[in-house]
Amino acid sequence: MSTIDAAGLTVTTASPDDWRQVMAWAAEEGWNPGRGDADRFLPTDPDGFFVGRAGDRVVTAISVVNYAPDYAFLGFYLVAPGLRGRGLGLATWRAAFPHAGTRTVGLDAVPAQEETYKRSGFVPAHRNLRWSGRPVRTGTPAPGVLPVTPDHLDAIAAYDRQCFPAERRAFLAGWLTGPDRTARVLLRDGRVAGYGLIRPAHDGHRVGPLFADTAEDAEALFDALVAHLGPDEEVHLDAPEPHTAAAALAEARGLKPGFDTIRMYAGVAPATPLERTYAGTSLELG
Repeated sequence: MSTIDAAGLTVTTASPDDWRQVMAWAAEEGWNPGRGDADRFLPTDPDGFFVGRAGDRVVTAISVVNYAPDYAFLGFYLVAPGLRGRGLGLATWRAAFPHAGTRTVGLDAVPAQEETYKRSGFVPAHRNLRWSGRPVRTGTPAPGVLPVTPDHLDAIAAYDRQCFPAERRAFLAGWLTGPDRTARVLLRDGRVAGYGLIRPAHDGHRVGPLFADTAEDAEALFDALVAHLGPDEEVHLDAPEPHTAAAALAEARGLKPGFDTIRMYAGVAPATPLERTYAGTSLELG
């Protein structure tokens, strides 16, 4: 039996290879991360990804990503299977959490851990539901929906700031690009009225974000994002439960609700409205 305990743990920032291992753990946990996400997560805040080592072995992980002087997001709070219940996760948390400084910190908690996070000062804000299935196709392309190009990035980043608690242009520059990713923007009179991304995941494809002014705009973007998929391919998206129009869109396109998470905040909760959020970007980075 292993004698690894918190006293023998060393917490450091993660290397790219470390984090690919963490992403494999996340896949094993059923979180279904997108393929290639690790290479896009790490540049967001290279000092905000942590692993705990026992000797040469990575045994814990956590990310505390600083997006802005007043906002950070926590994710990937993991302990290697077989080593849980020894205080390793808590030791890693205590070493990493100060990286956020005085920022408000958000996270998406599984229900079983909600009380644990409450004890650390986090307050529930709303639930997210994961919707999954083979999408129903309409076959009707909508006018104004275009592939995202670098020329759209400034306008998309400005629109994104209305939907996310911090400016994240640099993150979007990597998130929306790559041969394995399909990004679409909806323009109306030259103005961004919504945008979205779909990417391959360990199981099927994940949509996120999907931000739009109206339900009709969200439908047009969703249909454009899934148009290239085969008939047997599944998609998954995470929508805030208070936004009933997001649930209606998912149901209309043949998706079914699955597991849920709870968005929680430590500090002053952002005032960002949810009505444009038909799918969040990522449970791991907000």
